[in-house]
Amino acid sequence: MKLPALIFASLLLFVISSLGQEATPQAESTSAPQTAGPVYTPKYKTDPARSDSEFAALAYMRVVMRAEVGFNRQYGHYANTLAQLVHSGTFTQRMVNPNRGDYTVGYKGKKDSYILTMTPKLLDPQHRSFYAEDDGKIHADESKAADAGSEVVETHKW
Repeated sequence: MKLPALIFASLLLFVISSLGQEATPQAESTSAPQTAGPVYTPKYKTDPARSDSEFAALAYMRVVMRAEVGFNRQYGHYANTLAQLVHSGTFTQRMVNPNRGDYTVGYKGKKDSYILTMTPKLLDPQHRSFYAEDDGKIHADESKAADAGSEVVETHKW
């Protein structure tokens, strides 16, 4: 495995493993109330995420999309379920669970296409909804469920 791919895979596994851990409650502060949450620091130059939760959701989507490309090459069609993607690329059995931290996965697969959605448990500017199809584009919307007409935040050509 090439070094950049190994680094990416290691980072991806770290992000995915952190999704399953619950946040620890913070003690109440006696100082003045804060008006905004922590500021998100982009993880790379073109990072479209607005929060760590979005970063993890987008990373999950990239893994699924990459697994679909490999699955389609191997079998000549897309997976009908996420469970069929297990061991395609870096997609694992644990990733079949639709509960992904602050997000819930939606998946509809057909022979010639698929639709992948990530719906936040609380929709706000730091927890946008995401949508992707077999065209390699990830769409985002902060006011409603994302769809093919929503803003494109990433495009992949595998």
